[in-house]
Amino acid sequence: MASFDKARLAPAPARAARARSAPDPYRKVRDASLALTAHLSAEDQAAQSMPDASPAKWHLAHTTWFFETFLLVPHLPGYRVFDPAFGYLFNSYYEALGPRQPRPQRGLLTRPSLAQVLAYRAHVDEAMGRLLAAPFDGMAELVELGLAHEEQHQELILMDVLHLFAQSPLKPAYVPAPALPVGRDPGPAGEVAFDGGVVEIGHDGEGFAFDNEGPRHRVYLEPYRLADRLVTNGEWLAFMADGGYRRPELWLSEGWARVQAEGWEAPLYWEQGERGWLAMTLQGRRAIAPHAPVTHVSFYEADAYATWAGARLPTEAEWEHAAQGLAAVGNMREQLQFGPAAAGSAPGLRQMFGDVWEWTRSAYGPYPGFHPAGGAVGEYNGKFMIGQMVLRGGCCATPAGHVRASYRNFFYPQQRWMFSGVRLAWDGPAQPDGAAADSEFARDVVAGLSRPQKTLAAKYFYDAAGSDLFEAITELPEYYPTRTELALMRRTAGEMAAAIPAGASLVEFGSGASTKTRLLLDAAPQLAVYAPIDISASALDAAAAAIGRDYPKLAVAPLVEDFTKALALPQAARHPRIGYFPGSTIGNFTPEEVVGFLSGARRLLGEDARFLVGIDLAKDEATLTAAYDDAQGVTAAFNLNLLARINRELGGDFDLAAFRHQAVWNAEQSRIEMHLVSERDQVVSVAGRRFRFAAGETIHTENSYKFTLEGFAELAAEAGWKLERNWESPAPSFAVVLLRA
Repeated sequence: MASFDKARLAPAPARAARARSAPDPYRKVRDASLALTAHLSAEDQAAQSMPDASPAKWHLAHTTWFFETFLLVPHLPGYRVFDPAFGYLFNSYYEALGPRQPRPQRGLLTRPSLAQVLAYRAHVDEAMGRLLAAPFDGMAELVELGLAHEEQHQELILMDVLHLFAQSPLKPAYVPAPALPVGRDPGPAGEVAFDGGVVEIGHDGEGFAFDNEGPRHRVYLEPYRLADRLVTNGEWLAFMADGGYRRPELWLSEGWARVQAEGWEAPLYWEQGERGWLAMTLQGRRAIAPHAPVTHVSFYEADAYATWAGARLPTEAEWEHAAQGLAAVGNMREQLQFGPAAAGSAPGLRQMFGDVWEWTRSAYGPYPGFHPAGGAVGEYNGKFMIGQMVLRGGCCATPAGHVRASYRNFFYPQQRWMFSGVRLAWDGPAQPDGAAADSEFARDVVAGLSRPQKTLAAKYFYDAAGSDLFEAITELPEYYPTRTELALMRRTAGEMAAAIPAGASLVEFGSGASTKTRLLLDAAPQLAVYAPIDISASALDAAAAAIGRDYPKLAVAPLVEDFTKALALPQAARHPRIGYFPGSTIGNFTPEEVVGFLSGARRLLGEDARFLVGIDLAKDEATLTAAYDDAQGVTAAFNLNLLARINRELGGDFDLAAFRHQAVWNAEQSRIEMHLVSERDQVVSVAGRRFRFAAGETIHTENSYKFTLEGFAELAAEAGWKLERNWESPAPSFAVVLLRA
């Protein structure tokens, strides 16, 4: 769909950016509109995909009509109107100027032709050149308004063309590009705190502004916090996976009615592909970029997500107060990215301008003392101050220099075709302990406790006390997995070792160096290298030192890394490689996470790799429940210790006596779930945040999935492994499987 300039060096949208560098502001803006549409066919420019959108040809004509109507007709002596009928065809909403073509029927205007519209623009531009050479009082303000108005329509052209192309089975691209610039994982969102108080918002009078940006006035703000970046597609996928579009308690009443009436299941333009979600973009249909900001969501969706995340949307006064003093620069149209990109690394607020328009919780209304201008121009903004919500900050389709901290955009709460996204906000002052509050532990705890089903990540069980308690659990009579696996290893380690080639490297996921690891090392003297992976440097150093001391002929090549995210092994860990993942830790992963972990392990270990994995097998409910709810209460102490750790490290005030341990067998999911149950209604503070608990409400702390051999083989196959052999213990059954890449 893209055409190129005469030298065939750049797509037409790039010409728009170059046009803006021209010295004449009028020509710069007018040429940019033509460059944005020059590569569209006449058919592209005549179609209207929905009542809220307009054909590109109409946009080109309407912005021209504005200059003709408000500048040339009243102020240029002897000006000849290009075509009197155009006053009806291209008036948008100015009641004072008479009737107009109904907005939903603009796509029926096959006449005038695109060529006639371009001739109309040339006619008006020539006359404007004469008018600009003989200025009159007040002309500069009207010209600025007309140019800002046209820049708004340039953004609308991109929005409307995207919606139009999304309706086509061909899914054409507006602009060709190799990939959206999604960037690296921005990491968990941080929070930036503001004291609030009496502040001033509204345009300060310096430079151009629309009338709805003033008058400048004072507002009172309670202390508040803003997320330092926008919500990402990956975070939105988590909302969807948690039933976000199926849970009425998250939604405003009108929003829930819209979800049901229109069947919303995802943001606009998203569709389920064979290998995941896809989205229609200005670059055609693309895979969802997990780290890029989510876009094309309505106010209703933004508000539901904020509720789900235990947050809210900012007010427009909070947003503007936070943005004051920041440069209005970012990923806008001149960057030629034509889509939102992941947040870069920077202190403080990121992505405040560009990428996506940010929904606020503020209804669009007049500021105190606002009065629309007299005449038809006064209809520009004031008449729309009902039923809409304010958005701030600009987007990837906004011309650079068009927005500022005081700029107010507005749309109806159900609309989604604009580039609209989400920044979260919270009530209250800064966290009392900055270091603790900014830690990954704090962010994960706050995020987990903010969910409708409160959760805490199982990886945080293992502080010093938690590790000691887990060791005690492995000795309990009810806890069968450890002793059952050890017995199985003592009986079959020789058979497992027979599958290990001479000179191989043993890559252990988790530092290990326990009895199970040593049983395998003793049975496989042909191993040349031991490469343990662990996120804890101290645990890894201890394990590596012990193995190096007891197996002097074995090279030891440790890797400090999260074993679920490792991308490369130490150079010493040469091929062939055999992975080892003992215990039943893989049961802590969801089935989707199992596939993801096994896929990553396959990439890490390489071709023709082998992988020994321990799995706990499904069995009777009584045995399973007893293993996770022992009679001595050691597992209960282990679970409750997580709350003690939060109290100690994050300034929490959990009353451990007000929670009890619960282990539940979920037959449908084939997993044991561990929960902490609130014994009463209570409010708990953590890291400067307050969380309400109803009596009987639970915190979900751990899953332990139990497998069948057939089911695990299917998961392994999805990740590119073949289950080649298995060794199974007598009841209570446990298995070690051998996978081959």
